[in-house]
Amino acid sequence: MSIDWAALGSVFGVSLVATVALVGLFTLGIAGLSRQERATAAGGSAALAVTGAYVCFAACAAAVAYGIYLIVA
Repeated sequence: MSIDWAALGSVFGVSLVATVALVGLFTLGIAGLSRQERATAAGGSAALAVTGAYVCFAACAAAVAYGIYLIVA
């Protein structure tokens, strides 16, 4: 039995990058929603921040759905 270290390193690198990207995207969504709450408290509107937050959450959901599709298929 031999281990293909290059393939193992590649899988590790891709999973690390994907995890950091997904967490960063979700964090941007949370930040957008908090900006909307602050703007509402101040009497303003933050429509662009809310739209960006929803886009971030949709991208996270799409990435998770694609990952599940890859595992199931």
